[in-house]
Amino acid sequence: MDFILYAVPFFLVLIAVELLADRWRGVSNYRLADAVNSISTGVLSTTTGLLTKGVGLLTYAFALKHLALLRLSADSVWVWIFAFVLYDFCYYWLHRLGHERNILWAAHSVHHQSEEYNLSTALRQTSTGFLLGWIFYLPMAVFGVPLLVFVSVAALNLLYQFWVHTQHIPKLGWFEWCFVTPSNHRAHHAQNALYMDRNYGGVFILWDRLFGTFQEEDDNEPVIFGVTTPLASWNPLWANLQFYAQLWDDARRAGSPWDKLRIWFMRTGWRPADVAAKYPMNKPDLALFRKFEVPLGRRQQGYVAVQFCIYIALGSYLMNLERGLPSAALLLGWGAVAFGVFALGVALENRPWALQVELLRLALNVPLVWLAPLVGLWPASPQMWVGLLGYSLISVIGLYRCRRQVTRWVS
Repeated sequence: MDFILYAVPFFLVLIAVELLADRWRGVSNYRLADAVNSISTGVLSTTTGLLTKGVGLLTYAFALKHLALLRLSADSVWVWIFAFVLYDFCYYWLHRLGHERNILWAAHSVHHQSEEYNLSTALRQTSTGFLLGWIFYLPMAVFGVPLLVFVSVAALNLLYQFWVHTQHIPKLGWFEWCFVTPSNHRAHHAQNALYMDRNYGGVFILWDRLFGTFQEEDDNEPVIFGVTTPLASWNPLWANLQFYAQLWDDARRAGSPWDKLRIWFMRTGWRPADVAAKYPMNKPDLALFRKFEVPLGRRQQGYVAVQFCIYIALGSYLMNLERGLPSAALLLGWGAVAFGVFALGVALENRPWALQVELLRLALNVPLVWLAPLVGLWPASPQMWVGLLGYSLISVIGLYRCRRQVTRWVS
């Protein structure tokens, strides 16, 4: 059973509930651009996963067949409990090394880039974690955990982690000692020195207490969310590439061939001495911390929010019909989602060329609607062309209204 697929509507409902709680309590834990960016990375991650999840599943199935020391049964409750605990133990080490090694941080840093902390942050996931993440779960195959059980407990682990991304729930007493909670996970998302690289558990905080990586949230040290090298962008594609690009630049500039190789596997933040001397990186002073912000008119924000709903719907469509769609259809759907959220990110950053990118996005809907039936993304239908015409006209009217409010998009 695909628990994540069925949970998506509840995620969106709970985000709406949290927004109401914000208003009721007179706080502001959401910004439109930040939330759109977080959910965009989630949509991009999900659609990328439709194309890449075979990497983890095939390697797990291969290891289960050839390396398993035991043959556990999916019919046993104890096997499910064992698998659930073992998965979280493996997740702890993936998560910990995801903070401690450059190549793994390049993937995981996406989840930490938001300078807000709310339920939309939970959806902010990497699109490149499939490259190396599978390695850490091979011990489960060695122990003989069936594939169905592995996939199921992985989904349950991820579902649990959703609710801890909120500022509305205080410390929970004894529960803090055993389980990951909003309080100890807020500390995990901090860029304060006190909290840095702590609290890695997914469900159980016991691993952190056992291995010396636990840090309680301190009332005297307010959490500052985000990463020490700010993303300073609303672009979900750049969010996934930022740290890889930094590592590539440093590797390219390094004089030593050994440094060019080992930089990828060194502790996070390590740079070759010659590169660090010639290209110093000055990180912002937390005492002067300011959240990344780009001024946008209300009409622009409303336009982006409405257009973004299209890509939530398209991503949900791909998730629902994934098993019946050919690879070419999934690839076309992924391309539409990737370029769409990229274009909306450009709009949120108010780039001088944002209007041109937005017009290109709308124009590309024509070949999308034409190609989709050819590759099996959806059936050919005259209604699709009528819908496209109506959607395009409404979008152009919306762009015109935005242009009247602010001319920077076309300057």
